[in-house]
Amino acid sequence: MRTTVSLDSISALVEGRHANPFDVLGPHEVESCGRTARTVRAYLPNSEQVWLLDQAQNTLRPMRRIHPAGLYEAMEPVADQLPNQPYQFRVTQRNGQTITMHDPYAFEPFLTDYDLYLLGEGTHSRAYDKLGAKLRDVEGVTGVNFAVWAPNATSVQVVGDFNYWDGRSHSMRKHIPSGIWELFIPGLKTGEKYKFRVKTSDGGSIDKSDPYGV
Repeated sequence: MRTTVSLDSISALVEGRHANPFDVLGPHEVESCGRTARTVRAYLPNSEQVWLLDQAQNTLRPMRRIHPAGLYEAMEPVADQLPNQPYQFRVTQRNGQTITMHDPYAFEPFLTDYDLYLLGEGTHSRAYDKLGAKLRDVEGVTGVNFAVWAPNATSVQVVGDFNYWDGRSHSMRKHIPSGIWELFIPGLKTGEKYKFRVKTSDGGSIDKSDPYGV
């Protein structure tokens, strides 16, 4: 299926080795017929069908499956495209259940450049408040922000009961050069069971407990 994202990026994402899944997933500005439009992509491996829910207009748009592993894409018509327009996904899962969810890849990182600088050199006085799993409210959406230091990892995923310990839909963003990986997952609450699935350069992986967990 034709798409604006490269095949190399799609392969890296699907194979769980993309260091910055935000380059592929979430909202992106693209050129369509010489004008700017918005395309939204989602990687939901356990889904049968996905719709893009426009919260402002309360409309549903079917998303195209652009990879059999569960990668979807929808492009907003140029006339309807608005900056920072809020949206959610309506997802029919393989078990027949239909859920509505916010897109983790639509949110900006919580950690600032200054946080990353201090964490990278090991001098942050409040590292315990930045790393680990922290309940946050972002743009009125409550969820948990995950951050972990894993400088030698090729990719890191958040796994837990909430995704059936399948981290494919929750790959984290790597902040270079600090080696910090971060992802905000909307809808989660305190007390969730989770680990960080760290993938290494030799192709192996290990589920790592959070050193800042309580």
